[in-house]
Amino acid sequence: MTAGTTATEAAAEPAARFRDLLAAEWLKLWSLRSTVWAYVLGALVVVGFNVGATYDRYRYWNARSVADRADFVSDGIALMYAYTTNAGMLMMLAAGAIGAVAITGEYSTGLIRTTFAAVPARRSVMAAKVCVLTTVMTGYGAVVALLSFWLSQAILGRHDAGVSIADPGSLRVVVASTLLAPVCGLVGMALGVLLRHGAAATVTVVVVLLVVPLVFADDRRWAAVVDHALPSSAWQRLIDTQYGFGVPFPWTVGGAWTVFALWALGATAVAVFAVHRRDQ
Repeated sequence: MTAGTTATEAAAEPAARFRDLLAAEWLKLWSLRSTVWAYVLGALVVVGFNVGATYDRYRYWNARSVADRADFVSDGIALMYAYTTNAGMLMMLAAGAIGAVAITGEYSTGLIRTTFAAVPARRSVMAAKVCVLTTVMTGYGAVVALLSFWLSQAILGRHDAGVSIADPGSLRVVVASTLLAPVCGLVGMALGVLLRHGAAATVTVVVVLLVVPLVFADDRRWAAVVDHALPSSAWQRLIDTQYGFGVPFPWTVGGAWTVFALWALGATAVAVFAVHRRDQ
């Protein structure tokens, strides 16, 4: 009787709604205090790099010639300080690591087994994880990008060298830098699903996002093709508003946006579908 009743109740229990899965993943993401600290420290470091580089230029502004200062303004070099290359590399590392830990943490604690036992629809669970991570990382990237832009241009503005968000190229720099966080976060999650180990996934994130671009220089066509297909190179193409001078194999802004989109979609597909074929 008891067993029969339990089986009947289990059979009658409705399937989890996707919005319930989203709510569960949202709570799971913010349940650890370390998650909040990871976001806060990552933001402080990235913004700090941008502000530090800008202040260094501001401090030695009068040491440069009048012609150099005029070229700085006319060439739009101020946008290079809105989100520096070093800050972008740190954001890629931080976002990729956060994305990887978001899934490998559940594998290491065994929580993933409980999750899939409660919700056997693994693809739905992973789709919810992807949606939550994408939303949070997009908001996180936007806060960091806008704060970096505002502070850097406010500092340069004291010498009348800053730009506004309405100036040509400014919005593209902010949007591209914003989307760098969710793209790299999704790549980290996909690698976490494949490797299921935090340290291994984090190291692989570093290799894929930061080391591989150093191997493929754009001085040969085949190497340029590989380099242009990487998210870091796509981001650098988008933030370089003066692109094209002395570039042997130039590529378009549309191509860079396409690379961003393909990496995000590919990482999403791996995270959602790979987990369905593997035992936990």
